[in-house]
Amino acid sequence: MPLWSDIAADITAATGKTFAGQNKQPSGGGCINSTYTISDNQHHYFVKLNSAQLIDMFEAEAAGLNQIAASNSIRVPAVICSGISDKQSYLVLQHLNFAHGETCSHQQLGFDLAQMHRYSADQFGWYRNNTIGSTPQHNEQGSDWIEFWRRQRLDFQLQLAANNGYGGQLQKRGQQLSSGLEHFFAGYSPQASLLHGDLWSGNYAIDNNGCPVIFDPAVYFGDREADIAMTELFGGFNSHFYQAYQEAFPLDDGYQVRKRLYNLYHVLNHLNLFGGSYLNQAESMLDRLLSEIR
Repeated sequence: MPLWSDIAADITAATGKTFAGQNKQPSGGGCINSTYTISDNQHHYFVKLNSAQLIDMFEAEAAGLNQIAASNSIRVPAVICSGISDKQSYLVLQHLNFAHGETCSHQQLGFDLAQMHRYSADQFGWYRNNTIGSTPQHNEQGSDWIEFWRRQRLDFQLQLAANNGYGGQLQKRGQQLSSGLEHFFAGYSPQASLLHGDLWSGNYAIDNNGCPVIFDPAVYFGDREADIAMTELFGGFNSHFYQAYQEAFPLDDGYQVRKRLYNLYHVLNHLNLFGGSYLNQAESMLDRLLSEIR
């Protein structure tokens, strides 16, 4: 099959080491891409596949991993190569073996993430757009965080929801919240921290040396609270992680309210991706947030 021989040739060119891997095994995890482990019995690589027209998604993911790696803060899988072959796009990453991890590993995850969040930029956003799941995520750069979140996060997802047939109270409450965002930032001015952007429990692991690793990013520079908020949305991060993060980089008291604002973005995205089962949760979150500004 040309796809796999082309991938092997690309790996050879990228690494400078001959790779003729013919052994491939499907890997679990993820609902957007097909994933495989490919090997030649000496070297192993992790491969993601999707349709050729989604190569930009893989290139943005690769750029995000390289951006995090450049911060010298937390481990990510190394990017090997990406390309198109046989009507499919592919992304090849370093293959990692994962383990359960001890308490110190989860503490290290908290310390390392805090270090990544101290890596900052002059503007919010990023130099390129990417995706959150399979949804486009716009990252036009600017100096106003509230306007960035309003226009490129909240309003964008609300418009997608309207396009998907979710109107009525969702839109009415959403526009009320959008108009009152300033309330949540009284006395609080976040720095533009490097964010993973999609930091739920399925996007981190502990390798077999006990080292924390993050992957599948939706990178941009923004309020670090947005990353921490998502760690609470679907669970999976333990108390040792939070204690270590707070020790290294304490959160502002207003986080307890703002985390619902930041997680609304992801719940709206799930509504748009997966359907109406998320509608009640989105509306409930909107009601809770609006109660803060009434």
